[in-house]
Amino acid sequence: MNAAELISKVFLPLSLAIIMLGMGMTLILADFTRIIKYPKAILIGLTNQLIFLPIIGFSLAIAFNLNPVMAVGLMILATCPGGPTSNLITQVCKGNIALSVTLTAIASIISILTIPFILSYALEYFGSNTDVTIKLPIIDTIIQIMGITVIPISIGMLIRKYKTNFAKRMEKPMRTASTVIFILVFIAVLAANADKLVDGMKAAGLVTLVLNIATMGLGYLTAKLFKLNLKNAISITIESGIQNGTLAFVIATSILNNVEMGIPTGAYSIWMFITGGILMWQLGKRPDVDSK
Repeated sequence: MNAAELISKVFLPLSLAIIMLGMGMTLILADFTRIIKYPKAILIGLTNQLIFLPIIGFSLAIAFNLNPVMAVGLMILATCPGGPTSNLITQVCKGNIALSVTLTAIASIISILTIPFILSYALEYFGSNTDVTIKLPIIDTIIQIMGITVIPISIGMLIRKYKTNFAKRMEKPMRTASTVIFILVFIAVLAANADKLVDGMKAAGLVTLVLNIATMGLGYLTAKLFKLNLKNAISITIESGIQNGTLAFVIATSILNNVEMGIPTGAYSIWMFITGGILMWQLGKRPDVDSK
């Protein structure tokens, strides 16, 4: 097993599991029942993440006439809704953290079922233009995604329930560790595939920037259209435009065994940190006022 394989097969899934464990340690069952408290905001956020995001990704892949590998890579990204990074950015931007966490948690669980089916269609649609046919084993994919997302989240929630003080003490260190792990693994993946990165940015740089801006714009517009307050609008904007890059990397490199399909995620992650950083810089300065 060479360095690139070791990163994609071992370190990436392991880092995602650690990140999800950390997220689980911040969650309680009440986080999942908040749908009763914020039904409109939750439904808007989930519709953006699980329905509109894949549609926008699919439309852009066709509009930009991406080659099949890049097109499937973009679809992998578009099927992976917000991860812990979106919660961190929401916190700094003084959005509604409870809404952000609830959207991430619910979308992560629903996406276990949506990812395999949307990707199967994408592989069939874009793969028909090439001699290479990659089939996605749906049941195996569901089991693998559960193993690296739902199970660690559940363990984290059990720790939070039975070792509450420990979980609360670990909240900040785990969040810092999650961000550091993501950045280190992300750099390692890019370094291991540096030769493909320049071509990848040429192929997927512009389309991923458009996807990022379009989804954030959609999040903000839908929140305003349905007259949500600023804190909720911030959460939905970020959740709509900040995707779970680690999960997308794992699917591309570990499940589909295709590092090239991870290139759009690499490009998107760069834009995501830039746009997320701008939002944190701008919104983080404003006074934190609780909205009604």
